Amino acid sequence: MTTASPPRSYADRLSAPLPGFGDLMRLMWTGGFRANVADVHRIPVVRSGLPDAEPNTTALTWVGHASYVIRLGGATMLTDPVWSHRIPGVPRRLTPPGVGFDELPTVDGVLVSHNHYDHLDAPTIRRMPRGTPMLVPAGLGRWFRRRGFTDVRELDWWDSTEVAGHRVDFVPSHHWSRRSAWDACRSLWGGWVITGESGVRVYHAGDSGYGDRFAEIGERFPGIDVAMLPIGAYAPRWFMRSVHVDPPEAVRAMRDVGARRLATMHWGTFALSREPVLEPLDWVRQAWQEAGLPRRDLWDLAVGETRTLSDGD
Repeated sequence: MTTASPPRSYADRLSAPLPGFGDLMRLMWTGGFRANVADVHRIPVVRSGLPDAEPNTTALTWVGHASYVIRLGGATMLTDPVWSHRIPGVPRRLTPPGVGFDELPTVDGVLVSHNHYDHLDAPTIRRMPRGTPMLVPAGLGRWFRRRGFTDVRELDWWDSTEVAGHRVDFVPSHHWSRRSAWDACRSLWGGWVITGESGVRVYHAGDSGYGDRFAEIGERFPGIDVAMLPIGAYAPRWFMRSVHVDPPEAVRAMRDVGARRLATMHWGTFALSREPVLEPLDWVRQAWQEAGLPRRDLWDLAVGETRTLSDGD
């Protein structure tokens, strides 16, 4: 875990230049991010609550967007928790959270990948007890301390910490950060690898474009059991390619990190970009089939659905 003062900017970690004024004008002139949400009623949703987690299992429950409830070895962690029905600059939520906030067990750690509003949701964070461990990218700790949180752990890429006996590592992604017009890249961005005491290992990618950092993660953390990867918010491709994978790239990224299973996320919750709302699900299933991978290893979860791993699976 990093202890040095963070630099003023992490722009040197970018893998591609940020969009310029000309890019934004082209985007607006060609239709912006207006999405086709006609098929929103077809997004699969189950509201059965959190099932019991057995002692020797790891359970992943998709709340929606990049929010997962991860339960392993008696511990509960949340990734990028967003329970709000609206976030700044985006139309109202398309599907309800798959788990009620009041249904959550005691949370042993909150893992935040970066500070974009669809991953760091202030109204949700305010609902957490102030002693909850907050694991955040370098440069973002002050945001949490100003809100009264007492266990804030800022991590640089490849730093690690421990949550309830499990190791948590912060790993790179191909993305960026911004919370306002004046703080681009003032904090870091990335994903998380959680290694349980039993040896189970899961990876949450946060947001990322496709690139060589996935293979490096796989080299450093062999034997990933499940990779939680984004599959949505990729259109128009010329604008989004450097920061958001599309479904075939998500399948490639899963293979690059050496994971056995892919759990989908970052689609069907907010209409962030131009692709039809159900296209990410259809496309990832097609890409998976074309790759010749076992169907049982594609965890294309419904909102609110839980999948489990038993030790040794």
